Amino acid sequence: MDILEEKNIKLRALEPSDADLIYEWENDSSVWHAGNTIEPFSRHIILQYVRNATMDLFQSRQLRMMIDLKGHQSKPFRTIGSIDLFEIDPLHQRAGIGILIHKEKDRNHGYADQALKVIIKYAFQVLFLHQLFCHIDNDNAPSLKLFKNNGFQVTGTRKDWIRTSNEWKDELLLQLINNPPADNHTGQAPG
Repeated sequence: MDILEEKNIKLRALEPSDADLIYEWENDSSVWHAGNTIEPFSRHIILQYVRNATMDLFQSRQLRMMIDLKGHQSKPFRTIGSIDLFEIDPLHQRAGIGILIHKEKDRNHGYADQALKVIIKYAFQVLFLHQLFCHIDNDNAPSLKLFKNNGFQVTGTRKDWIRTSNEWKDELLLQLINNPPADNHTGQAPG
């Protein structure tokens, strides 16, 4: 199986044809809270973003991949979301992760879990990153469960970090450190 695939999904690079979908998602105010967005994006800005997606990820410090749900021959795939690596830091070998499964009907089927598994493998085995991190509102139980089930640990809390219309919420920092198995080769002859 391709490194960018799991059972039901495949991650792929942005295509120019994705601009309309990204425009729709980025301007859906119901998901703005997840990305700390407070204003809509113009079609022009989205088109520029998609055109610049071919820039070297260590130069742009971000990578967005589309999450395609595998289909069958008559309808080979359907794009259901996106997953981002952001603040990619080659010196400290780390990146943040953000994930969106846009439509409610596509949630709770394990697609986000599969996409997260793929991006973790890609980040550690292809990009050779040392760690991944994410920021999640303390009351976002589905996202906390998703990331914890994939080995992320809560390592910090930002008190009263997120302001909503009627309250302040804490934001949790979760990290996943890539600890590959120790090398059994000691440089000494067996003996």
